[in-house]
Amino acid sequence: MRVEVLDQATEDLIEGFWFYEAQGSGLGSYFLTNLYADIESLRIYAGIHPKRYKQYYRLLSHRFPFAVFYKILEDTVFIHAVLDCRRNPAWLRERLK
Repeated sequence: MRVEVLDQATEDLIEGFWFYEAQGSGLGSYFLTNLYADIESLRIYAGIHPKRYKQYYRLLSHRFPFAVFYKILEDTVFIHAVLDCRRNPAWLRERLK
């Protein structure tokens, strides 16, 4: 299965990188390494996660309080958002519209 990270999700990852890098040197890189590993796991496990918001599947990160929201079309996984689960749920729903 192919995995494609869309532009908005890339921006979410960059925002998360800078947030964690501000917490400690090297933590931003650790964040990206872990999130990309979670995203790569979708090559094997895409579609097993629950659908939480409309038609989006939600993969929870193993190390950080982030969720990867994705859709599957044919043989491709499209990553639409990578969001901090500590945010207001109303904000998350609005972001996924």
